[in-house]
Amino acid sequence: QVQVVESGGGLVQPGGSVRLSCAASGFTSSRYVMSWYRQAPGKERELVAALFSAGVKKYADFVEGRFTISRINAENTMYLQMNSLKPEDTAVYYCNVASLDLSLNYWGQGTQVTVSS
Repeated sequence: QVQVVESGGGLVQPGGSVRLSCAASGFTSSRYVMSWYRQAPGKERELVAALFSAGVKKYADFVEGRFTISRINAENTMYLQMNSLKPEDTAVYYCNVASLDLSLNYWGQGTQVTVSS
């Protein structure tokens, strides 16, 4: 059984930092992508960053060098380090783990990040 669990969200001041974690267990595909998405109230879910099994990383344009996606293979845990946060970064952040052919596709429950003074 595949489980995807996010943690690390919370309230942070503008300009601050937060690190999100995503622990994925039971996922066995060797060719995969692990991604962070976010969804703000009234908006559609959007891709934030993706990390492919080959090591390639992709970021949304709005990241502008502020976020870093990484993974510790031995722990099957992915991270999203977010710096220089803005109020518009406020959203529920979701972890997604999928095989490259999308035959396997799993979501976490989401973690709230609120950027406010």
